[in-house]
Amino acid sequence: MSAADAAVRAPRLARGDHRLTMVVLSLGAIAYGLLQCFAIPALPEIQHELHATPNATSWVLTAFLLSASVLTPILGRLGYMYGKERLLLIALTIMSLGSLLSAVATSMGPLLAGRALQGAAGGLFPLAFAIIRDEFPPEKVAAGLGIFSSLLGIGSGAGVVLAGPIVDGLGYHWLFWIPLIVGAVAAVATWAFVPESPVKTGGRVDWAGAALLSVGLLALLLAVSRTTEWGWGSAKTLGLGAIGALILAFWVRAEHRVRDPLVDMRMMRIRGVWTTNAVSGLLGVGMYAAFILLPQYVQEPKSTGYGFGGTVTDAGVYLLPMTVMLVLAGSQAGRIDRVLGARRALIAACLINTGAWIVLLLLHTEGWQLYLVSALLGAGNGLQLAALPILITRTVRQEQTGIANGMNNVMRTIGGAVGGQIAATFLAHDLLRGQPTEHGYVLAFAIGAIALAAAFLVSLLVPHGPRAADHVAATEFD
Repeated sequence: MSAADAAVRAPRLARGDHRLTMVVLSLGAIAYGLLQCFAIPALPEIQHELHATPNATSWVLTAFLLSASVLTPILGRLGYMYGKERLLLIALTIMSLGSLLSAVATSMGPLLAGRALQGAAGGLFPLAFAIIRDEFPPEKVAAGLGIFSSLLGIGSGAGVVLAGPIVDGLGYHWLFWIPLIVGAVAAVATWAFVPESPVKTGGRVDWAGAALLSVGLLALLLAVSRTTEWGWGSAKTLGLGAIGALILAFWVRAEHRVRDPLVDMRMMRIRGVWTTNAVSGLLGVGMYAAFILLPQYVQEPKSTGYGFGGTVTDAGVYLLPMTVMLVLAGSQAGRIDRVLGARRALIAACLINTGAWIVLLLLHTEGWQLYLVSALLGAGNGLQLAALPILITRTVRQEQTGIANGMNNVMRTIGGAVGGQIAATFLAHDLLRGQPTEHGYVLAFAIGAIALAAAFLVSLLVPHGPRAADHVAATEFD
């Protein structure tokens, strides 16, 4: 038996209170969600205050997404080598330093550097998922995974809702001061209360693979982020996208050949992993497109014939039902798993989200219609965020829990980046007197509906797994 297997099969030690651990992990997840979406409504204000170009301002989002996508597997791997609690503390500290740098920045350079450092918070997810599986009682693991995953959506939704009042009342710098405070508290609490897991695997970090992943994702995200200017069919977009895809394909091949890969590609080929990753990417298209499209639609002037003429704060109010439903669905993750099973919950989530986008496609002229769509999207996103980590965790070995769930989050992030940019392209290319037309929004809404319908079809391929009670028994006697 290998050292890794011996560590995985070691008896569960008497540890700290898992409920306190959950509270500490939740603070980090909320800080990450806030940082991910706080900046979206504030981009025009940031551009104006820092006298930046639109292309430079777009990197406020791209730098964060790129950093999170690359650092998620790296920090997850380091956590299994040197201790998950230790790396969680390091990730929170880097995130807090990045928030401080962005909060005091007076030019675009330091702001983007801070945003890149904030992306280290993406490492929270593989580390926290692994801590939950290592430390929680078996019967509490499903609920813990679901609640923690849902906090990403809750933090992101709250970020879009609260950004307007914060910018209007305090200035955009407080969009970074607030996550800094939350992240610093989470870091201190992690040091004080989160126990170090005895489950470690050793090995080394595949730095060459990390470099390939970084360059490939950089090329891909850069191509996507410039489509509004270059166009999806331009030589620049297609060429840079092809380069990124080729580098990522070479990275996948290289990962097969190294002894300690950054991401185990054999694990990624497991049906229960690749199907949930595909679903997550497609759901990310709809989830982040909603965060962008709904507030922007509400803020369009009434002179357009369809806009509501709302402020940033008004627009955030329309996302309140989404945030509330995310909280409700996430808090019931364990019960939903016991009653429906995670697979059925995921299929239901895809159906609800598809229905929400179809409603938005057909009905978007009255306020109550947007509130309904917001509530449906919150319910669907809450269900999928709760179900996905449960499905993945039951598919992979214990020592693969963190990286498998971390990569699922990366897929959702990449899907969100692509979906948001596709939506922005439709709006930018269908203008009337400088304003997006209703037809442009309808096309963007249609993309959301198509992506979620595809997610539903893929979700049917997710293999059946044990219910919560069956899984507890399997965990105890494996």
